[in-house]
Amino acid sequence: MQVRQCLHTAILVSDLAQAEHFYSTVLGLPKVERALRFPGHWYEVGGYQLHVMVGAVPALENPEKWGRNRHIAFGVVDLAVAQAELIAHGYPVQPSASGRAALFTQDPDGNVIELSQI
Repeated sequence: MQVRQCLHTAILVSDLAQAEHFYSTVLGLPKVERALRFPGHWYEVGGYQLHVMVGAVPALENPEKWGRNRHIAFGVVDLAVAQAELIAHGYPVQPSASGRAALFTQDPDGNVIELSQI
């Protein structure tokens, strides 16, 4: 087997409208328009897709250190701007414990998102 590319990640959310606000408005991810047979939305960034689907959301294993939980990482141009946007929209942020230019936030269901400056 030879894996060549990561195509998508699927996450579960409890409230699709809240998730859509977070991923579309706050993060600014472009939505992929497609007909689905179940509640969900697809987003795409740089050829990579995020599949957001309604389902039972598992709890965090490590609520103190968000980066030590399952998470999705996105690269941003300006981490300070991203942090200000998240705070302005009322989302929590936690700096990376490693000291690198990265932070973690959570979507309305507690799914952890890492933002790293690229």
